[in-house]
Amino acid sequence: MFPSGRVLRGAAMASAVLGAYGLGAVGGPGPDRHAAVADGSVLDEAAAKIGGSAARPVGRAELDRHAIEGMLRGLGDAWARYYPARRYDDVEGRLNGHYSGVGLWLGAEDGDERVRVASVQPGGAAERAGVRAGDVVTAVDGAPAAGWDLARVAAALRGPAGDAVDLTVARGSRTRTFRLVRTPVGKGDVTVTDGPGGVRTIRVGAFTRGTGDRVRAAVEPAPSAGFVLDLRGNPGGLLEESVEAASAFLAGGPVVTYERRGEPSRRYTADRPGDARTPLVVLVDAGTASAAEIVAGSLRDRDRAVLVGSRTYGKGSVQEPIGLSDGSTIELTVGRYRTPSGRNLDGVGVEPDVAVSADRPPEAAEQRARTVLRGLDATLPDKDRG
Repeated sequence: MFPSGRVLRGAAMASAVLGAYGLGAVGGPGPDRHAAVADGSVLDEAAAKIGGSAARPVGRAELDRHAIEGMLRGLGDAWARYYPARRYDDVEGRLNGHYSGVGLWLGAEDGDERVRVASVQPGGAAERAGVRAGDVVTAVDGAPAAGWDLARVAAALRGPAGDAVDLTVARGSRTRTFRLVRTPVGKGDVTVTDGPGGVRTIRVGAFTRGTGDRVRAAVEPAPSAGFVLDLRGNPGGLLEESVEAASAFLAGGPVVTYERRGEPSRRYTADRPGDARTPLVVLVDAGTASAAEIVAGSLRDRDRAVLVGSRTYGKGSVQEPIGLSDGSTIELTVGRYRTPSGRNLDGVGVEPDVAVSADRPPEAAEQRARTVLRGLDATLPDKDRG
């Protein structure tokens, strides 16, 4: 999800051609086998032939949709998507911070088409029900999820706030079904908690519009012991918002570099100075992705924060939506980003400075973060405090 003037954001898919030979009877060529469609492309020709000859009636709109999806699959772009007319409104709503969810982040391992739970958001419906990171999604509301990609599973889990959805997962040799009630996520993308010992925890659920300003507001005034910036389960969002959030903890300088084909690299910097002195720990896990990795990677590269948790998701690509004339939208990867040190995180992610096993409960990482903060605070000379 991502840069300026445009909405850019940050499951391998394969296309297959089903031939008739070897699968059954093959009809002989008709008299117009080589007929061409005047002033049209071969796609128009193919659509006309399929529409007129297929055993099952099929309309041009359906064929166009399949053709577009096939072209996107042909790119080998794991993040390419096609949204029918009005479906993209849901994506825009999420970017504006108006959406409902069940509190989990999905992922897929290389070479494995199954969709897994990458992480669960602390305090969310999924965590309360007992869903765990590593669970394999097998069905949503009773519909088998075999062959579904990340986008389809995510879309099935979304819906109106207050409605329930049944999530079935495989965990080892057992299958479990959880009933999850969708809850609204809006300005609650940023929550602030002042805990014992002068530690302030800033939890960021996604980088929707306005998130950067809300993080900056949470930084002032600074707590006495330090900050814990919790980015666990954060799937990313808008580039500008992640830059603004990182800037809240930097005095200036580079945050991220954006690279797009045929264009000069663009460097985003911390234009508004923030709190660069108060001790800072960033919590990350396998659900920390895309724009959230920009924040974690930049603060780590700039020696501003200590990262605690487990390796992040590893999404270093940038997506852009492109509207079509019928109101539908395609979204595809248009660029990459690099951290201040020049690292490309795509497929690699960010390794934490202090590792906490993903199998441990969330409280274990939080406790470790507070311990690290106490150590950082103790090393600061009095003149650098506050």
